[in-house]
Amino acid sequence: MFFTRTSKHTTSIIGSVSFYRQALAIALPVMGQLLIQNMVSLIDNFMVAGLGDVKMSGVNIAGQINFVFQVFINTICTSGGIFMSQYNGAKDTAGMQQVFRFKLVLCITAGIMYTAVCLYSPGPLLSLMVHGNAAGGPILAEGIKYMRTLSFSWIPAAVSTAIGSSLRETGRVKPPLIISVAATGVNTCFNWLLIYGNLNAPRLETTGADIATIIARLVEMVAFIIYLKKKYPPFFSRLRDIFSIKITLFFSILHKSALILVSEMMWVFSETVTTALYNSRGGAEVVSGMAAGFAISNLFFVCFSGITTITGVILGGTLGAGKLDEARIQKNWLLSGSLMLGAAASVLGCLSLFLTPVIYGNLSPAAQSVTRGLVLTSVLYMPVWAFVNAQFAVSRTGGDATMGLIVDVSTNSLLVIPGMFIMTYCTTLGPVAMYAVIKLTDFVKIICCAIWLKKERWVTNLAAQHHV
Repeated sequence: MFFTRTSKHTTSIIGSVSFYRQALAIALPVMGQLLIQNMVSLIDNFMVAGLGDVKMSGVNIAGQINFVFQVFINTICTSGGIFMSQYNGAKDTAGMQQVFRFKLVLCITAGIMYTAVCLYSPGPLLSLMVHGNAAGGPILAEGIKYMRTLSFSWIPAAVSTAIGSSLRETGRVKPPLIISVAATGVNTCFNWLLIYGNLNAPRLETTGADIATIIARLVEMVAFIIYLKKKYPPFFSRLRDIFSIKITLFFSILHKSALILVSEMMWVFSETVTTALYNSRGGAEVVSGMAAGFAISNLFFVCFSGITTITGVILGGTLGAGKLDEARIQKNWLLSGSLMLGAAASVLGCLSLFLTPVIYGNLSPAAQSVTRGLVLTSVLYMPVWAFVNAQFAVSRTGGDATMGLIVDVSTNSLLVIPGMFIMTYCTTLGPVAMYAVIKLTDFVKIICCAIWLKKERWVTNLAAQHHV
């Protein structure tokens, strides 16, 4: 049980030790899975860094565009997850199956479309990321080559994301962790073989990193499918039933998806624009240094996904069961817990500063300096980001996707993007200083979200409203 009703609990802002212990039991496997996935990215960066600043920069700009697609399919799954968690709380198997079909159909469709983009027209997208960069030409050539080869991984990735997110939203957090460990092992092994040509394998450099990722994605997808076939989780649907969709529910989820998608895409757009502006502040050392810094920072950014999953499973289950008063109190406990988790991640993040010379010793001293500055800045912002992620998670778990739309669109369009252009063309600040200044806008997001959450539009039993 995540909640025991007593008079003490009705006024408590911080939950009991048992509440947080059970919450961490959900979060830790999720964070472990993402930590392993981010370790793969770090290993990729480490191995590619040995090829020099230009090749690593090419991989990085491709990764920045690929990130947009990953956010897109994650948004589809997040939108479905709002309903999946509540149907799980209501023990509505038919509802869970409908949500899973929604995720799978849209994720695969998105995967097919993005694969075509990567194969046939990656150049125009990638050129946006190196506009004004002193080494733009060589970096762009490397990025195009990397993006085209990696395109074959996106359909398997889409299928795995749909299945893995559904397992987590129904409280089955360990299988995705185990499968990710296996896929990580495969990726690391083939990276070692193919990037540098170890054990008489062909030396393929960045293409080798692509091939290793494709193999790992295929292994991951097959493992998830085998798990579904053997365990039959409540959302399981046979292939022949995938298109047996209840239209009214499909469009209800799609409506939520549209709101969340606009919010997330606005955030991604602002991040992409700001990254392109960071990259204009020098040559390959800036692009590779910022990429290395984000690769290290991502190790402790996993707490954000842990917060989202905890909120979805606990709060979504409570709302789906119709226990609205309990959900109100759990909201406070989850927000307080996010601050504590963010502070813990901040402490651990400080230790990651020592990884820079070890992992990125092959990068230039200038690139390493950029990396250290970015990691330190990210560490200091961790509690802030953890809290704002928890606020968004609470709102979306209750089906209120409007808050994220308004807060993200207004903040990013009115403050972040104009602020970045002003700093780029009116100051001499370096990329790390620009990053530190522009992230102050997250305090504005926290204030806006706090005001919005008091309206309690998120206190909704979606499972009862959309009974299947």
